[in-house]
Amino acid sequence: MRAENHTPSPATPPALDAETLRRAVLRPDGLWRALDVTPSTGSTNADLLALARAGTGARDGVVLAAEEQTAGRGRMGRSWVSPPRAALTFSVLLRPAPVPPARRGWLPLLAGTAVAQALRTNSAVDARLKWPNDVLVGEAKLSGILAEAAGDAVIVGVGINVSAAPDDLPQKALPPTSLRALGAASLAREPLLTEILAEFERWYLAWREAGGDPDRCGLRAEYTRLSATIGRRLQVELPGGQLLSGLAVGVDSDGRLVVRAESGPAADLPVAAGDVVHLR
Repeated sequence: MRAENHTPSPATPPALDAETLRRAVLRPDGLWRALDVTPSTGSTNADLLALARAGTGARDGVVLAAEEQTAGRGRMGRSWVSPPRAALTFSVLLRPAPVPPARRGWLPLLAGTAVAQALRTNSAVDARLKWPNDVLVGEAKLSGILAEAAGDAVIVGVGINVSAAPDDLPQKALPPTSLRALGAASLAREPLLTEILAEFERWYLAWREAGGDPDRCGLRAEYTRLSATIGRRLQVELPGGQLLSGLAVGVDSDGRLVVRAESGPAADLPVAAGDVVHLR
């Protein structure tokens, strides 16, 4: 019988200080207009989707963070589970009206760029981006991102494993990790959230001003620099179960992954959705 090696859990992390975050993030001329922290909710994405659909004061730039999500979710209905206060989980409500709908596929990639840059700056970890919605360190998943639309609004949710011990993280196809497991320089969540929102604001305003053009605002170049997918052989399970194998050669102007197929006629194929597996 294999002996279990459990890493002792740290003391309960302090609660997020909403007032400290508001003072750091909210500015009259900035993107972020409202920020709240809830002790527990089903899903911050679901909460902001309901707010956007209700249409009552749901302006561009609303931030909602939760100490615990009881029904957190990722792409394709997958769950996101974390002990209370052990993760940084939050969603933002955006109304990118000047951006054509086709270009809004860049929003989860923009969010990933902001999260990876903030993690590198604040926590000193080598965060990289796996298309379309994961932040990796090495081959392990540190963070997930989910974008959902409601009319002219887009809700972008982010979950980052912070202080969870390895044994507290659910084992999935992509192995999970946390800032604690990585020996990160800091596990404090307020500075990390502040840094993420600052990076998000910088990229979002530039991208929106450029009408969603990822080259005019420099977003495609920065995403490519941080990508762990571009340049890799991979297999993509497309909607409907079809498999595509090839080399990831880039991301197009609509945020789709461009794959150079290994079989059939030579072609670079854009992929709008699918499960990506990096191959060695």
